[in-house]
Amino acid sequence: MRGKGFKPSHRLKPVPLGQVEEKLMGAEVKCRVIFGGQSCEGKALLETNEIIFRGDVFKLKILLKEIKKLKASKDELRILFPKGEAIFVLGARTAKWAQQILHPKSVIEKIGVRNGAKAVVINVNDKDFLEKLGGVATISDRLGHNCEVIFFGAEAAEDLQRVPALRRAMAPDGALWIIYPKGVQVIREIDVLMAGRKAGLKDIKVVGFSGTHTALKFVIPVSER
Repeated sequence: MRGKGFKPSHRLKPVPLGQVEEKLMGAEVKCRVIFGGQSCEGKALLETNEIIFRGDVFKLKILLKEIKKLKASKDELRILFPKGEAIFVLGARTAKWAQQILHPKSVIEKIGVRNGAKAVVINVNDKDFLEKLGGVATISDRLGHNCEVIFFGAEAAEDLQRVPALRRAMAPDGALWIIYPKGVQVIREIDVLMAGRKAGLKDIKVVGFSGTHTALKFVIPVSER
């Protein structure tokens, strides 16, 4: 494939433990984590291949493939991994997190590609993704008019210069997914966001595309369709 840092300008209001905190970009869970004899408040994010926790005392990254044991109670999720046991106090989100970890959705399921869809794929060379996408959709590498769904891979900020043209090729109710690498300076989350917004698009969803890439979904605002 050819090919974080966004912080909302407004202050987010505190929410109860385990409640989803809606941001401009997807969702995180505010919770408490107990690990290594310490306890702290922070935000936990369940990605495709890992769990990321950023707290006021410590941070954690747990690869799903390294989880040795998982036990869910009413409000707590106990995760045993090579560095020890981490207890996530997730409240009402506990059962859902356990289900998602034990039975994770595929990228295609998370993206939500319908059977029989017509997809345009540009600069995306992930063989596993392309194989699974081909199982539910017709794939083309050429832009036309009224494209139902476009997957565009961007490895550097300059690649985003193509976004206005992609916008013009979209169907009124179509979707543009921009897939870009995580944790690099040559293209940041804010670069992707701003490119879509400057083209008149609205960002509505973020998905962990792989261990190395993230996918952002953009649509045309309802008022402009």
